[in-house]
Amino acid sequence: MNFHRTPFSETEYTARLAKTRAAMEAAGIDLLYVQDPSNMAWLTGYDGWSFYVHQGVIITHDDAPHWWGRRQDANGALRTVYMEDSHVHGYADNYVQSTERHPMQDLAARIKAIGKEDVRIGVEMDNYYFSAKAFQTLLTELPNAQFLDATALVNWQRTVKSEEELVFMRRAAAISERIIDGLIERVEPGVPKNEIVAEVQRDAIRGADGHWGDYAAIVPLLPSGSDAAAPHLTWDGRPFAKGEATFFEISGCYRRYHAPLCRTIFLGEPSDFLKRAEAALVEGLEAGLEKARAGNRACDIANALAAPLEKAGIERGARCGYPIGLSYPPDWGERTVSLRAEDETVLQPGMTFHFMPGLWMDDWGMEITETILIREDGPAEALCNRPRKMFVKP
Repeated sequence: MNFHRTPFSETEYTARLAKTRAAMEAAGIDLLYVQDPSNMAWLTGYDGWSFYVHQGVIITHDDAPHWWGRRQDANGALRTVYMEDSHVHGYADNYVQSTERHPMQDLAARIKAIGKEDVRIGVEMDNYYFSAKAFQTLLTELPNAQFLDATALVNWQRTVKSEEELVFMRRAAAISERIIDGLIERVEPGVPKNEIVAEVQRDAIRGADGHWGDYAAIVPLLPSGSDAAAPHLTWDGRPFAKGEATFFEISGCYRRYHAPLCRTIFLGEPSDFLKRAEAALVEGLEAGLEKARAGNRACDIANALAAPLEKAGIERGARCGYPIGLSYPPDWGERTVSLRAEDETVLQPGMTFHFMPGLWMDDWGMEITETILIREDGPAEALCNRPRKMFVKP
């Protein structure tokens, strides 16, 4: 094995594989095909901008993982995964975007080559990167296999972070702080949004405390004024304007690990209504942090947040958080637990969440959020250390 290639230790990857195999055993899966790039990286160390083509990791109970993907990307796997080179497999380029053949035909041949063509195969059916055509082709090519839905099977193994992972998340948090500091300094009336985003990206990639920055799984989001009712708008060339609030949803990223942090900046003097909304949101955040304790449930955080908001006459129907850690575009969430009233998942030490109670109303919006760590004792730790408020620049 070649653990010198990977960002984590041999002990770390061995534990991850063991957890995954235990989950496979419980689900009755003999072979797991993992196509989510975050899960691929978590299991093997693979890192590359190649998730726009079919690729994946094959996990069995009796052999080291096999990396499979486009032949030119196999060169990247040879430089990033810990497995021996014989466990890296590349398919020919004439499979890419072809109407005559499909990469899953090559994957099926690899599965046959290791004698697993008639076993119970788990696939991530509800996944950004696994298409209906891919599944249809596997069904045709492996008629004797039984396919099981393994959506989020690996994701759930990732919910509790190791000490090694938390080191990376703290480095990402330091980058998030640097980005927010830069925004507070630079955002002024008349400054075009694209120029601010350019500085955000500069701060993000330069990193912090001597650690370089990676690209985040989501681009900066920064809607202003009434547009802040729409949380997922990006930017254009229009200037910031006096009398408007803008929320900034950003995250530092270090070796694919994220620590999102959102803050709102108001240029001018905010209305009393916005000040009351800010006070209710901060009160709800702090109440939620108090409930974010090991042994409590995800819904306890959501319910604690909701009480001050409802008292202030603010009704929000969205969830208020999700697990975060290692991720690739298009999302930095881990797609397992949701911080909402219906989710009774028990919180465990080492879980990390983006506690994200954004307010997106009909004609205004506000975000003040934290990346939090569930601790052994006491309330959650906020990984970033910046004032929990709306920043006003008169």
